[in-house]
Formats: sequence, structure tokens, C-alpha cells
Amino acid sequence: MANHSQLGFQDASSPIMEELVEFHDHALIVALAICSLVLYLLAHMLMEKLSSNAVDAQEVELIWTILPAIVLVLLALPSLQILYMMDEIDEPDLTLKAIGHQWYWSYEYTDFKDLSFDSYMIPTTDLPNGHFRLLEVDHRVVVPMESPIRVIITAGDVLHSWAVPTLGVKTDAIPGRLNQTSFITTRPGVFYGQCSEICGANHSYMPIVVESTPLPHFEAWSSLLSSS
Repeated sequence: MANHSQLGFQDASSPIMEELVEFHDHALIVALAICSLVLYLLAHMLMEKLSSNAVDAQEVELIWTILPAIVLVLLALPSLQILYMMDEIDEPDLTLKAIGHQWYWSYEYTDFKDLSFDSYMIPTTDLPNGHFRLLEVDHRVVVPMESPIRVIITAGDVLHSWAVPTLGVKTDAIPGRLNQTSFITTRPGVFYGQCSEICGANHSYMPIVVESTPLPHFEAWSSLLSSS
């Protein structure tokens, strides 16, 4: 959960998000090195008088051509690795279908015979003490911890986007099309997200809440919901 005046990312709760945070820090270090070098060269040029030999040196031109190429490779390789990891969906333990509507989400657990529900935001007037305004819902998405989860995402009316920042998940929900993503929760907890595609007047009132629980608790929850 994000805090007021927070400058960094939320605490990562999935392996993909951990990789994204590490890549972000890696890219910032590269950017800091580039800025430091440019500032040093600017200060050196202002304080020192360069000779014509230094200005016309081919060695300098060779360095400032090869060095940016090396920097781009250092940024591209880990970025491509993370992209492939995000697209890889290998034998999920659970498949969840999320359908966006104006302005709520519908969920279907396709591995169960009859397990589906609609998830609406709880109005502020009905919100219990200690819950988050504009983020809490009446039915949470419950998933087993440390299990690969595949999410199939679509929409029933207009464009939506299913996004949970702490899990590193953001996938568009498009009417007539199925998109898919996956995640693994590394710890128990409640993770909040919101629709990230402007979808109408109440766009900011369709939150997403994912609750990660141990497998026995998930099995008890699914049995209770299926029988009701």
C-alpha cells in the first residue's frame, strides 16, 4: 500500500515486481553516471581552454560513439529479459478470468465448477473502520500464496485495465479480446489496485483487491463460496 509523500515503488510482492524494481535501480545508476560525466565535462570545458588537438582528436570521437552503444546494451539486455519473463505463462495452478464493466469487475474461477462473483467498490458511507476509502471492495479476489496464477482479462463494454502495482501486473481489458498475464504472490497480504484506463465518469471507482492466503485457507474459502 502506497504512503503519503512516497517517492519509490510499493514493496514488491511478486518475483516480477522484484525484477522491475531492480531494473529501475540499475537504470537510475546508469543515468546518474551519465549525468555526472556530462557535468564534469561541462565544468572542465568552462574552466580549461581546450587545444585544437583535443577538439579534433579522432580517439575522442571514437569513445563518445562506442560508449553510448555500450550503455544502451547494458539497459536493453535486462529489459528484454524481464519482458520475456512477464510474457511467460507455464502451467499455472489457478486460472482467473477478470471482466471489466462500467464500473465494477466480474471474476470467474474457471478451475471450479461454479465460482464467480461481481466486485463493487464499498461506498464511503458503508466503509468499516480501518479500511481504505475508494480502494476496498465487497468481494476480494482470493488466491493461494506461492502458486502461479494466470489471469485472463477482457471487458464487457469499454476499455479497462487490470492493474495491481505491488504485483507488477497491468493488462488492458478490451471488449471482444482476451488478454492474459500471470503472477506469483510471495507473501500473504492484501494488495490494492485500480482500473488504469479511463473508462467513463466513474473510472476512479472500480478498485481491485487481491488477497493472498495460504493454500488451506484458499481451499476453505473456495469451498464456502461454492456451496453458498
